[in-house]
Amino acid sequence: MDLDLTTCRDLYINGAWQPGASGERFDVFNPATEEVLASVASAEIADADAALDAAQAAFADWASRTPRERSEVLRKAWELMTAKLDDFARLITLENGKAGNDARGEAAYAAEFFRWFAEEAVRADGLLTRAPASGARILVHHKPAGIAVLVTPWNYPAAMGTRKIAPALAAGCPVIIKPASETPLTLLALMPLLKEAGVPDGLINVLPSRRTGALVDHLLHDPRVRVVSFTGSTQVGRKLLHSAADQVLKPAMELGGNAPLIVFEDADLDTAVEGAMLAKMRNLGEACTAANRFYIHERIATAFTERFVSGMSKLKVGNGLDASVDVGPLVNADTRNKVAHFVNDAVEKGARVALGGAPLKGPGYFYPPTVLSDVPETADCVHDEIFGPVAALQTFSDTEDVIRRANDTEYGLVAYVFTGDMKRGMSVCEQLDYGMVGLNRGLVSDPAAPFGGTKQSGLGREGGHEGLHEFMESQYISTSW
Repeated sequence: MDLDLTTCRDLYINGAWQPGASGERFDVFNPATEEVLASVASAEIADADAALDAAQAAFADWASRTPRERSEVLRKAWELMTAKLDDFARLITLENGKAGNDARGEAAYAAEFFRWFAEEAVRADGLLTRAPASGARILVHHKPAGIAVLVTPWNYPAAMGTRKIAPALAAGCPVIIKPASETPLTLLALMPLLKEAGVPDGLINVLPSRRTGALVDHLLHDPRVRVVSFTGSTQVGRKLLHSAADQVLKPAMELGGNAPLIVFEDADLDTAVEGAMLAKMRNLGEACTAANRFYIHERIATAFTERFVSGMSKLKVGNGLDASVDVGPLVNADTRNKVAHFVNDAVEKGARVALGGAPLKGPGYFYPPTVLSDVPETADCVHDEIFGPVAALQTFSDTEDVIRRANDTEYGLVAYVFTGDMKRGMSVCEQLDYGMVGLNRGLVSDPAAPFGGTKQSGLGREGGHEGLHEFMESQYISTSW
């Protein structure tokens, strides 16, 4: 498979490349150079209808295949993608900007969803039991829900697609994907690979578009669509939930975060600093799982800050295609300007800049690793997702108080806790109102684990065994045989 940018840049409908009904296109930029990478076809309503027709036509055959047949296709997709990890990593870096090692990590993570759900495809276990009162047999099995609309973000161009595609195909569902306009190239490049793996024409359709709202709204109001899976901001997620309600669709929503990272006085400092850097700087902080608010026990605040600043200062900023670079550019000017606002606002309200603190000059949307200490509660970055390489440090002295502060947000995706006392660690984790907690770890994402949050951070789970059931309906059959 060739990942040349001169190919795979039209719409992908019914197993073929199409320019789109209107003929309109839009440019995709390299955030490190601000240069145009490629021109991509922009889908319209007519293209959405063509994708719906193709998906519906492919549905019955794929749903009727045995779980093992679907499993083998997904397993082949994992093998093919694994053989091309370096190519996908380079493409991710080109359109997203992330450093090479980070991009390769994403490519491997993305491929792993195909292997995981190849194994889960054969484990959609049902139930056969007997009703205690009537004596009737109760048979419960799981059926593919139907066409799934997948809306993916720009921060993980490969992984956020495969995390949805793999369970949908494993469950027996066709999909229509709307990739982010900033980063559509990676998912488009994945299509020839999936075709080679044995995915039938029409089962996967990809619709890049500059008219996202109208296009997705049209798809969600077609009665053939039964599932919507979205990763992105809570604000957009709310709008999609309103649209999904009209058709009573199954929603899977992975939305925003405001992750607290708590370091207790008995934590191993090396482990805590390493974990904090991973939780903050993975994908340059452009992740819903990124640590946003740092609560450091006052007894170790000075020592932690010194080590953390030292580690952050050693990260090299530059074009992610340079193998020596640790930190690439942010995805666009708006994101860079938003990060700059958070820093300036915090400083104006009393925070101290311990490292970084200003955008870099020259081409590209670069913002250096930044550490702010003594951040006040009134700072905007304490209440909103930074989505950039800025760590906002605060202190605490009381366990109950820090749990209250950590929970004082509308979000509930992920939290991080570092302590040498596992009994206290487990107790604190259970009191945190978050769907996921990293205990003495700065990384929680894993294809084998149920990824998702509470409160305004979303509905449903992706990955794990739970991810498969987001694309299935349970059917109960009562019989007296």
